[in-house]
Amino acid sequence: MSKPWANFSSNLKLACSTHRSVSDLCRTIGINRQQFNRYLNAGTLPSAHNLLTIAAAFGLEPADFDLSSGVFRSKLSERRRQTALQGPLADAFPGDLHALRPYLGFYQAWHTSLSWPDRIVCACAHLRENGGQVLVSSLERIEDAENGIVQRSRYTGLAAYRHQRIFLTELTRGDAPTFGQTILMPFETYQRRYLRGVTMGISWRNNNLPYATRTVWQYLGKRVNKRSLISRCGIYAPNSAALPTAVLSFLTEAQPVAAASVQAPRPDRRAPP
Repeated sequence: MSKPWANFSSNLKLACSTHRSVSDLCRTIGINRQQFNRYLNAGTLPSAHNLLTIAAAFGLEPADFDLSSGVFRSKLSERRRQTALQGPLADAFPGDLHALRPYLGFYQAWHTSLSWPDRIVCACAHLRENGGQVLVSSLERIEDAENGIVQRSRYTGLAAYRHQRIFLTELTRGDAPTFGQTILMPFETYQRRYLRGVTMGISWRNNNLPYATRTVWQYLGKRVNKRSLISRCGIYAPNSAALPTAVLSFLTEAQPVAAASVQAPRPDRRAPP
């Protein structure tokens, strides 16, 4: 009977060969390089938390690293094929991956919305690298006790860095998914906390009216208290003390821009004979 996790080290080396370098991988997942070397050299096994983090970086399950080398290689290759884009946008993502990597991590994302007039929406988002792509996932969690509304919206998509801009294309999860598009300015030289930009989508409370509005993404790091992160999601009054000054000033300088309502064409009016 084979020793449990006997294939871990060799499988980890194979998985790491699909990345630019081990150092880049360690920075991305937030594990010390010296500690990671112990995993590679069969000196020790990672903790359950680190094992889950490593597996997620390759789009795998922790137990996959205990598979035989041949089975693991096949599973790793299949996972990479699944994450690869096909079609006219095959070369669009991730753009400059090296430039995008400093932005990996968790964010509190703020924006105004036609669905919640006179309020500021706070969501949370996560950017992570997986198989050569940068995946973005977002969550909106809003409770409006006065009107009896409980909203849960999840988005998943891809990120790209091009022309010194960060492009996020997301798809809502559910039976009738829709697209959202966000364009963010990169960090400034002496300001590395807020990403400012524009987000576009449709307003579900206004007959799916298309609109665009300003957005601010507040960077929180690669490791956060997820329960605390999600608990801050919701809607806020502009005078709320919970709103960072930088967020409030940027969002209140301009109102959301909505597309004009489509009206049915009127029949031609002809002059009487």
